[in-house]
Amino acid sequence: MHAGMTLVDVNSSTSSHVQRMRAGVYRGAGRISLELVPIPEISHGEVLIRVVACGICGTDIKKIQHGFVPPPQIFGHEISGTVVQVGAGVAQWKPGDRVVTFHHIPCGSCFYCERKLFSQCPSYKKVGVTAGFDPNGGGFSEYVRVMPWIVNRGMLVIPPDVSFEEASFVEPVNTCLKAVHKARIAVGETVVVIGQGPIGLLLSGLACLLGAVVFSSEPIAARRAMSLRFGATASFDPSERNLVEEIHARTTGRGADAVLVAVPDASAVVQGLAVARPGGRVLLFAHNDPRMQVPFPAMAVGVEEKEILGSYSASVDLQVESARLVFGRHVPLRELVSHRFSLDEIEQAVALAARPKDASLKILITAS
Repeated sequence: MHAGMTLVDVNSSTSSHVQRMRAGVYRGAGRISLELVPIPEISHGEVLIRVVACGICGTDIKKIQHGFVPPPQIFGHEISGTVVQVGAGVAQWKPGDRVVTFHHIPCGSCFYCERKLFSQCPSYKKVGVTAGFDPNGGGFSEYVRVMPWIVNRGMLVIPPDVSFEEASFVEPVNTCLKAVHKARIAVGETVVVIGQGPIGLLLSGLACLLGAVVFSSEPIAARRAMSLRFGATASFDPSERNLVEEIHARTTGRGADAVLVAVPDASAVVQGLAVARPGGRVLLFAHNDPRMQVPFPAMAVGVEEKEILGSYSASVDLQVESARLVFGRHVPLRELVSHRFSLDEIEQAVALAARPKDASLKILITAS
């Protein structure tokens, strides 16, 4: 526990036999604190996982910083860990299994699932992993309870030679793989990725794996260097280089076939449309702020026939493929991890994730 932090027991009035654990509890906009909360009790068909590693996602940071959801909540959904308890009726898992778990799984049979729009399925929107309070992932804690529909279809075994840290990337890799498929990226296409934070780097790496020629834009020098490591042909500093001119010069004046926007900035959408060729695609990955409005030139869509696409969350039909990419180390994920914090340091970890420094990339909460 770092200096000056007080560990709060929010259940001090309950009976002494209740077992408790540490958790980073969201208490309102910009506020997260280390507290003692009850270890979740599991029921029929459920499992209890001891969290070993959990990545901090940009969505977690938006919720915490802007207060998009009511407190209290325990966030964290990029979870890997060890099964420590199984409920009655659970046959496919046992204590000691090393696993990753998704926190959303669709029903598989509704209007949206039939059209493979899994993230729009009403059942998908119901979170199935919790550490307490309203279910919201719960990975910023010592233990999480996994509900039956996730136990049945949303957990994967971690191979013996793969670390928990690496395995925690299965969910974010899935979301990025879904995005590059949604953008219909094909072999030989020119793709531009705007923003080279952890997600932007994953998008760049996956687009390269699909055979695209990738260029990126990023103001932080260390991230531009990492972009080259992830396969980009070149990475430009937007404060020094005109991205539209750079891409046009490399495509005989045509523009990019696809642009993936990985920064939550309305102006990046306008830039993406300018970079894309007529008939090209602009995919918005980071634009999930419910209050953001994005004005753009209508002619880019109405006359130049450029497409604006969206991609949100993971896809159940990409679970196996995303795990294969992670477990097979097809993307240099270990290089993405710049900082590891213990759960006791959750406030410091969230603060860094909210205000990245030059050397910071993926931030993990790891078991101490």
